[in-house]
Amino acid sequence: MKKPSVRMGVDIGGTFTDVMLEVGEKQFSTKVLTTYTAPEDAIIDGLTQVCDKAGIHPSAIKQIIHGTTLATNALIERHGAKTALITTQGFRDVIEMRTESRFEQYDLNLTLPEPLLPRQARYTLKERISAKGEVLIPLNRPDIEALVDEIREAGFESIAVGLIHSYLNDTHEKLVRDVLAEKMPNTMVSLSCEVSPQMREYERFNTVVANAFIKPLMKSYLGRLEGRLQEQGVRCPIFLMHSGGGIISIESAAEFPVRLVESGPAGGAVFAANIASRYGLDKVLSFDMGGTTAKICLIKNQTPKTSRVFEVARTYRFKKGSGMPISIPVIDMVEIGAGGGSLAHVDAMHQIRVGPESAGSEPGPACYGRGGDKPAVTDADLVLGKLDPDNFAGGSISLSMASSAAALEKVLGEPLDMDAQTAAFGLAEVVDENMANAARVHAVENGEDLANYTMIAFGGAAPLHAGRLCEKLGVERLLVPPGAGVGSAIGFLRAPFSFEANRSVYMKLSDFQPDVIKLLLSDLQNEARSFVRSCDAESDILSEFKVYMRYTGQGWEIPIILTEEQAMNPNAETFQHLFEQDYVTLFGRAVEGMDVEITVWAVNATTPPMKVAVTKAAAEGSEAKSHSRRRMFDSALGETVDASVVLRKDMLPGQTTEGPSAITEDETTIILPVSRRAIMQPDGCVDVVAKA
Repeated sequence: MKKPSVRMGVDIGGTFTDVMLEVGEKQFSTKVLTTYTAPEDAIIDGLTQVCDKAGIHPSAIKQIIHGTTLATNALIERHGAKTALITTQGFRDVIEMRTESRFEQYDLNLTLPEPLLPRQARYTLKERISAKGEVLIPLNRPDIEALVDEIREAGFESIAVGLIHSYLNDTHEKLVRDVLAEKMPNTMVSLSCEVSPQMREYERFNTVVANAFIKPLMKSYLGRLEGRLQEQGVRCPIFLMHSGGGIISIESAAEFPVRLVESGPAGGAVFAANIASRYGLDKVLSFDMGGTTAKICLIKNQTPKTSRVFEVARTYRFKKGSGMPISIPVIDMVEIGAGGGSLAHVDAMHQIRVGPESAGSEPGPACYGRGGDKPAVTDADLVLGKLDPDNFAGGSISLSMASSAAALEKVLGEPLDMDAQTAAFGLAEVVDENMANAARVHAVENGEDLANYTMIAFGGAAPLHAGRLCEKLGVERLLVPPGAGVGSAIGFLRAPFSFEANRSVYMKLSDFQPDVIKLLLSDLQNEARSFVRSCDAESDILSEFKVYMRYTGQGWEIPIILTEEQAMNPNAETFQHLFEQDYVTLFGRAVEGMDVEITVWAVNATTPPMKVAVTKAAAEGSEAKSHSRRRMFDSALGETVDASVVLRKDMLPGQTTEGPSAITEDETTIILPVSRRAIMQPDGCVDVVAKA
């Protein structure tokens, strides 16, 4: 991929909008508060700031890559279009019945989340495709026309079409689209055979409904953004980061906005993978903590782990199964409500709880002085001495220590008989333990031991908490890269153009059909490559082949990666060997005498990753100069200590600093507990290790 001379990455988060401008080898960044009513306003503000810093006109920008939480927030808040679902007769209530599994087994008062669409917005047609793709009940055009007339009278803005087994035979869904185009030409339509052509109707229907629900919102936003950028003289191509860790065109993003649901966090994982490549690290724990959430991802062999289903808008303390499943390619990570703006309260058991509610940017934590009166994680960090009230976000926001202390005392201190500092200590320990526990569970679920991992921390709040997190997890090494405060935005600029095409075709190894497999994978490869080629007309395109396999009778599959040679010359023994190898890694042993089945086939087409220069570790040199000193609370010791303050921009390669200390920069602060020491590396990374 030919690198333009001037590129910009933009990440809209729940609290801050991060902007990173690259002019050749130089980088210019800023953080501005997210403007919820018109998100494009924050982008224009940030663009103006970075262009002024770089001394260029916005028209000099040759490429913009954008990631956003707007799609996620619309689903969480249920602020989308008036949407209808057209489905097969007898399947109207699938998205309400869910899978009938209980995400909390012993809660007698368990309330399942409401479906995205009420029952009166779900319509049915008499038709049926079999599990083999055969037409059992033909679909009559007059029936569709009568139904569309009814839907048009109800005034729906967007229509989701999800018919049973359409992933095998899409003729009925496309016939419905044709009629909708004739009778409701201004209404947006989403087909499940295009959005998520996979088995499991609940996940597929839910995904196409989510796509239709947010499609008008995202299409309108992307159109407004293009218009505002053109007003600034910016007429370059705009691309969007998708949930799988690659880049797609703005046209594809507008058509399939559900693929943007995890676009911001995906950029962060790509950023961490890029740093891992620089240091030759094969086992990395990516830790991204922003203003609203914390994201934890395992990166092995410089590649983030991926999945094909994830949940958004979990309603039960972020418990798996309590959210909306979205069936699209996504980087596999755990996300919890633990960000700088996450609010704390005391529950009925007199325990401190943090999140998932967030102060966001409006009004923000109490210390912002914008009307917030509840304590957030940022308030605790301020009271504990981790933040400089006069140099937050590069001095653009002045923090009020008194407001933080007052909120902590009122909400936590009074019910628990604590002073402000003790309440702040409790809040910080709860949020850090929440994140540590999420990392432990995520590692166990993937059969990994974090003891041999290196943490890479980024996001505005992560460097503040990463040192303590390493203590809790037993992680010996931590890297905080340059630009950590805007890590996801940098990740956008490191991501390749990519697209994953997938399809459900059920097949047992005992009935292995090499010719069918080769044709199927070739079709998927062509589909994925065409998407990538629409974004980049020149670069080489690489293909990754993946099949999802399980033992017969099991409820879920594991992904098995194939080489192109194995995909184009399929062999049952090879598939069996690869499956058993990965199965043993995950679960400890294979199951003898059981047949194996394949449910989903996928091909990811991608441009080659950017080449990175390997960083040679700096020889340890002199101690970094202390800019000042301040009192800071060390959670492991449970007491306040005298800490040095070091300016990151003044640290030279090889210079060190011992904890307790704070390494400050405009967009974040690295907190070194007493147990840690840091050395500046030649590429600008702060390398934090446990003291001997």
